[in-house]
Amino acid sequence: MSKTKLLSIAVIGLLVLNLSLIGFHFLRKPIRPQDRPIGQAPPERFRPQNEISASLRFDDIQVKKYEVLIDEHQESVKALNDSIRNVKSLLYQMLNSENDAAKDSLITKIGSLQKNIERTHYEHFVEIKKLCNTDQLRNFEELTTRLAGFFGSTDQNRPRK
Repeated sequence: MSKTKLLSIAVIGLLVLNLSLIGFHFLRKPIRPQDRPIGQAPPERFRPQNEISASLRFDDIQVKKYEVLIDEHQESVKALNDSIRNVKSLLYQMLNSENDAAKDSLITKIGSLQKNIERTHYEHFVEIKKLCNTDQLRNFEELTTRLAGFFGSTDQNRPRK
Protein backbone atom coordinates (compact mmCIF):
# COMPACT_ATOMS: atom_id res chain seq x y z
CA MET A 1 0.00 0.00 0.00
CA SER A 2 1.42 3.35 -0.94
CA LYS A 3 1.93 6.20 1.50
CA THR A 4 -0.56 8.35 -0.39
CA LYS A 5 -3.32 5.75 -0.15
CA LEU A 6 -2.62 5.19 3.58
CA LEU A 7 -2.65 8.94 4.22
CA SER A 8 -5.96 9.32 2.30
CA ILE A 9 -7.60 6.55 4.38
CA ALA A 10 -6.35 8.11 7.63
CA VAL A 11 -7.64 11.58 6.65
CA ILE A 12 -11.06 10.20 5.66
CA GLY A 13 -11.25 8.19 8.90
CA LEU A 14 -10.38 11.22 11.04
CA LEU A 15 -12.88 13.37 9.12
CA VAL A 16 -15.68 10.84 9.73
CA LEU A 17 -14.73 10.60 13.41
CA ASN A 18 -14.71 14.41 13.82
CA LEU A 19 -18.06 14.81 12.09
CA SER A 20 -19.55 12.08 14.29
CA LEU A 21 -18.32 13.76 17.49
CA ILE A 22 -19.53 17.19 16.38
CA GLY A 23 -22.93 15.74 15.47
CA PHE A 24 -23.22 13.95 18.80
CA HIS A 25 -22.25 17.08 20.69
CA PHE A 26 -24.81 19.34 19.02
CA LEU A 27 -27.67 16.88 18.56
CA ARG A 28 -27.88 15.39 22.02
CA LYS A 29 -30.30 16.96 24.48
CA PRO A 30 -28.64 18.42 27.56
CA ILE A 31 -29.81 17.14 30.93
CA ARG A 32 -30.94 19.97 33.17
CA PRO A 33 -33.39 20.06 36.10
CA GLN A 34 -36.02 21.92 34.08
CA ASP A 35 -35.96 19.17 31.41
CA ARG A 36 -37.68 16.63 33.65
CA PRO A 37 -41.12 15.36 32.60
CA ILE A 38 -44.04 17.65 33.46
CA GLY A 39 -45.59 16.76 36.78
CA GLN A 40 -42.46 15.11 38.14
CA ALA A 41 -41.21 16.74 41.32
CA PRO A 42 -37.89 18.54 41.10
CA PRO A 43 -34.92 16.90 42.77
CA GLU A 44 -34.67 17.82 46.44
CA ARG A 45 -31.73 20.16 45.98
CA PHE A 46 -33.68 22.26 43.44
CA ARG A 47 -36.77 22.82 45.55
CA PRO A 48 -37.32 26.48 46.49
CA GLN A 49 -37.96 25.66 50.14
CA ASN A 50 -34.54 24.00 50.43
CA GLU A 51 -32.90 26.93 48.71
CA ILE A 52 -34.63 29.42 51.00
CA SER A 53 -33.98 27.42 54.17
CA ALA A 54 -30.29 27.05 53.28
CA SER A 55 -29.94 30.71 52.28
CA LEU A 56 -31.42 31.87 55.56
CA ARG A 57 -29.59 29.22 57.62
CA PHE A 58 -32.69 28.22 59.57
CA ASP A 59 -32.26 26.11 62.69
CA ASP A 60 -34.42 23.01 63.30
CA ILE A 61 -37.21 24.93 65.06
CA GLN A 62 -37.35 27.51 62.28
CA VAL A 63 -37.42 24.75 59.65
CA LYS A 64 -40.46 23.15 61.32
CA LYS A 65 -42.30 26.49 61.44
CA TYR A 66 -41.25 27.15 57.85
CA GLU A 67 -42.67 23.79 56.73
CA VAL A 68 -46.04 24.73 58.28
CA LEU A 69 -45.93 28.04 56.39
CA ILE A 70 -45.16 26.18 53.16
CA ASP A 71 -48.13 23.83 53.60
CA GLU A 72 -50.49 26.75 54.26
CA HIS A 73 -49.09 28.67 51.29
CA GLN A 74 -49.39 25.73 48.91
CA GLU A 75 -53.00 25.11 49.95
CA SER A 76 -53.90 28.76 49.38
CA VAL A 77 -52.23 28.95 45.98
CA LYS A 78 -53.74 25.62 44.89
CA ALA A 79 -57.23 26.82 45.78
CA LEU A 80 -56.69 30.06 43.85
CA ASN A 81 -55.28 28.20 40.83
CA ASP A 82 -58.27 25.85 40.89
CA SER A 83 -60.59 28.87 40.91
CA ILE A 84 -58.73 30.39 37.95
CA ARG A 85 -59.01 27.13 36.05
CA ASN A 86 -62.78 27.00 36.71
CA VAL A 87 -63.33 30.60 35.62
CA LYS A 88 -61.21 30.06 32.49
CA SER A 89 -63.36 27.06 31.66
CA LEU A 90 -66.46 29.25 31.87
CA LEU A 91 -64.77 31.93 29.80
CA TYR A 92 -63.86 29.60 26.98
CA GLN A 93 -67.35 28.12 26.97
CA MET A 94 -68.51 31.65 26.10
CA LEU A 95 -66.72 31.47 22.74
CA ASN A 96 -69.95 30.14 21.28
CA SER A 97 -72.01 33.10 22.52
CA GLU A 98 -71.86 36.84 21.98
CA ASN A 99 -72.23 37.92 25.62
CA ASP A 100 -69.44 40.51 25.93
CA ALA A 101 -70.51 41.67 29.39
CA ALA A 102 -70.20 38.17 30.84
CA LYS A 103 -66.88 37.66 29.01
CA ASP A 104 -65.46 40.89 30.46
CA SER A 105 -66.72 39.94 33.91
CA LEU A 106 -64.96 36.57 33.76
CA ILE A 107 -61.71 38.15 32.54
CA THR A 108 -61.89 40.63 35.42
CA LYS A 109 -62.47 37.74 37.84
CA ILE A 110 -59.38 35.91 36.51
CA GLY A 111 -57.34 39.08 37.00
CA SER A 112 -58.60 39.43 40.55
CA LEU A 113 -57.72 35.82 41.35
CA GLN A 114 -54.24 36.25 39.88
CA LYS A 115 -53.82 39.38 42.02
CA ASN A 116 -54.74 37.28 45.06
CA ILE A 117 -52.07 34.71 44.13
CA GLU A 118 -49.41 37.43 43.99
CA ARG A 119 -50.61 38.84 47.31
CA THR A 120 -50.45 35.32 48.80
CA HIS A 121 -46.84 34.92 47.60
CA TYR A 122 -45.89 38.29 49.07
CA GLU A 123 -47.56 37.57 52.42
CA HIS A 124 -45.82 34.18 52.52
CA PHE A 125 -42.45 35.91 52.40
CA VAL A 126 -43.52 38.42 55.02
CA GLU A 127 -44.20 35.43 57.28
CA ILE A 128 -40.81 33.92 56.41
CA LYS A 129 -39.16 37.21 57.29
CA LYS A 130 -40.86 37.07 60.70
CA LEU A 131 -39.15 33.69 61.30
CA CYS A 132 -35.70 35.24 60.82
CA ASN A 133 -33.52 36.41 63.68
CA THR A 134 -31.47 39.59 63.34
CA ASP A 135 -28.46 37.79 61.83
CA GLN A 136 -30.65 36.06 59.25
CA LEU A 137 -32.31 39.30 58.14
CA ARG A 138 -29.19 40.22 56.13
CA ASN A 139 -29.48 36.90 54.30
CA PHE A 140 -33.18 37.59 53.77
CA GLU A 141 -32.38 40.93 52.14
CA GLU A 142 -30.03 39.15 49.71
CA LEU A 143 -32.70 36.51 49.07
CA THR A 144 -35.27 39.15 48.09
CA THR A 145 -33.28 39.89 44.92
CA ARG A 146 -34.04 36.33 43.72
CA LEU A 147 -37.65 35.93 44.88
CA ALA A 148 -39.35 36.69 41.57
CA GLY A 149 -37.99 33.47 40.09
CA PHE A 150 -39.35 31.26 42.85
CA PHE A 151 -42.97 31.36 41.72
CA GLY A 152 -43.35 30.92 38.04
CA SER A 153 -44.73 28.47 35.62
CA THR A 154 -45.61 24.95 36.57
CA ASP A 155 -42.53 23.54 34.90
CA GLN A 156 -40.54 25.46 37.48
CA ASN A 157 -38.15 27.16 35.09
CA ARG A 158 -36.38 29.30 37.56
CA PRO A 159 -33.16 31.22 37.35
CA ARG A 160 -30.38 29.44 39.19
CA LYS A 161 -27.19 30.73 40.75
